[in-house]
Amino acid sequence: MEWREGEETRMGKNGYLPLFETRPARGLVFFRSYAASIFIGICFICFHRVSYFPVTERWVWVGMFVAELWFSFYFFVTVIVKWNPVFRSTFKDRLSSRYEEEELPGVDIFVCTADPRLEPPTMVVSTVLSVMAYDYPPHKLSVYLSDDGCSDLTFYALLEASGFAQLWLPFCRKLKVEPTSPEAYFQTTPEPVDDAFMANEWLIIKKTYEDMKTRIGSMTRLGKVPADIRKEHKGFDEWDFVVSRHDHPSILQILIDGRDPNAIDIEGKALPTLVYLAREKRPQIHHNFKAGALNALIRISSRISNAPFILNVDCDMHSNDSKAIRDALCFFLDEENGREIGYVQYPQTFGNLTKNEIYGSLRVVMKLELAGFDGNGGPCYIGTGCVHRRESLCGMKYSKELVVEWKAMKYDRKIIEKASSIEGNCKALASCTYEENTPWGKEMGVKYGCVVEDILTGICIQSRGWRSVYLTPQREAFLGMVPTTLLDTLVQHKRWAEGDFQIFQSKLCPFVYGCQNMPLKLQFSYCIYLLWAPNCFATLYYVFVPSFCMLKGISLFPKISSSWGMPYLYVIVVHRVHSLVEFVWLGGTVRGWLNEQRMWMFKRTTSYFFAAIDNILKLCGFSKSAFIITGKVADDDVNRRYEQESMEFGTSSPMFTALATLALFNLFGLVVVGTNKAINDDARIKVFDIFGFQILLCCVLVFVNLPIYQGMFFRKDSGMG
Repeated sequence: MEWREGEETRMGKNGYLPLFETRPARGLVFFRSYAASIFIGICFICFHRVSYFPVTERWVWVGMFVAELWFSFYFFVTVIVKWNPVFRSTFKDRLSSRYEEEELPGVDIFVCTADPRLEPPTMVVSTVLSVMAYDYPPHKLSVYLSDDGCSDLTFYALLEASGFAQLWLPFCRKLKVEPTSPEAYFQTTPEPVDDAFMANEWLIIKKTYEDMKTRIGSMTRLGKVPADIRKEHKGFDEWDFVVSRHDHPSILQILIDGRDPNAIDIEGKALPTLVYLAREKRPQIHHNFKAGALNALIRISSRISNAPFILNVDCDMHSNDSKAIRDALCFFLDEENGREIGYVQYPQTFGNLTKNEIYGSLRVVMKLELAGFDGNGGPCYIGTGCVHRRESLCGMKYSKELVVEWKAMKYDRKIIEKASSIEGNCKALASCTYEENTPWGKEMGVKYGCVVEDILTGICIQSRGWRSVYLTPQREAFLGMVPTTLLDTLVQHKRWAEGDFQIFQSKLCPFVYGCQNMPLKLQFSYCIYLLWAPNCFATLYYVFVPSFCMLKGISLFPKISSSWGMPYLYVIVVHRVHSLVEFVWLGGTVRGWLNEQRMWMFKRTTSYFFAAIDNILKLCGFSKSAFIITGKVADDDVNRRYEQESMEFGTSSPMFTALATLALFNLFGLVVVGTNKAINDDARIKVFDIFGFQILLCCVLVFVNLPIYQGMFFRKDSGMG
């Protein structure tokens, strides 16, 4: 955003008070001083590499120099991202005083699921119930569930949730429940003891929820919905025409019609609209994964509720703050600066992290880097926890003359068209051939052709002149689930890195597609993620070549006794110390930082490497993109080891082969140097002076790989396969 610091805190031109404010990050002087000192150190390193060019082994030396140049460039990109982070806060009280409940705009909420085995229906409906219970006029909310697995089990679970919502929503209002996910609430909130009446009601609601959860779980284990239950709702008849999850017609069911005067809870208050959609799929037609599902929801919702704002969340990202929608609207409805905002992005935060984040986390990304994006022009779209302006998502370009009369969209409880009629008319909008020869997936809606459709869509929205903002409220708006196994983590990051690098190589690269409307510093900011995959080559070179050359007696760094070793030592130590301080300042632990460094190495040598190879194969026409769903459920043994922060190696994978090979090679190098080259004191001193940096690097790599050695040589549990 180009808003000046502190501008939002001042009185507007017409005497109004702004609905949000912006403040810069603290400690920028220290960060900029650190960055400047590292830059000076890098200059000395480059001068040393050029000045002391060896006569022999020159190509190995050149390789080290190229790797260091790459690390220097990536450091430069990181500095751009973190140079001027900004943080936003909202004034919801001003929003409430300025807009009556009936004047607030409608909001459509999209929840996406794709596989009832990996994304359990009980988890999905808990997320749905959490967003239905927002502190917002319920008749202004419409919740849409896209089921790309076309599972009657998921439909049954949603049907159960629609009944439970009649009890859950009044309960949330009465007790001001936070979080509004029943699963999360009953796990974290004890029974109220100071009020006997409320305690009794609490127990009734909990038992009702547990009974519902048991029924859904029983159906899931059975793998089908029994015939007697299928007869109770006409919606199950749709599955008579389902051949498989990849071959079926559109299924659209309005389970709660918010326009119906009879759609009320036990207190007589209106219920939000609740819609189930399984878009049509045919084996011979590509369905474009999550992007296709979201575009079908955009079209269906435009026919049913047509709210001017759209919130999308993943099925495992339950609401943790019932006022999150009001926070987002403080940006959109601000009279001076809200008109140009295309979307408001919330952080992706997680509720199942271990204390020391065994598989790493997105802590620095979510708490600092995306705030840096915001200071450079606006955060990227990360695919969940994002509120979009419908016009920006549907391909409209921003202009100062654009005025959307959302205030004219008055709510009417009279049913203009029956739900059954709407269902029939809207099914065509979710057909697999609807988008043929249309702008959908290109100029309209979520973008196709990339496994990270979210990043690509955000780039396109910003390139059309819209701005975005990043909001990190004190209470997390959403809580999701991180993978609980090492392989799931590595596979997830492989998909992200592969898609990001694909964008960088395409015509939609920010430096090409966004050059007119995106600030240059924002274009560079995107490189921090778009260049994840090529990071593997410089890292692999540094992990393998110095240890190999040490075995061959080739020195690649200055002697420890040489003054030229100081720039290397300074850059390495200060850079890592800053990383540690930053991580702890953002709420992490020292051990968590060590795990983050370990996962940084694991991802660069496996996930990013395989992502880069896949991109090369795609360019040569040998492979196609495939969307892989990360599992959200694990057995008890896996969960126990995860909670104990013991790495899971239970499934064989080429990624584990690569990790084990590199780990053993560095261990072998360290053992050989320690036994063969350090026979006496004089030899030990000489060897350490010449190969000191390579020995230290090898020691660090051995330390990083300790869980690998432990798994190969000592562990006997089922986590080792």
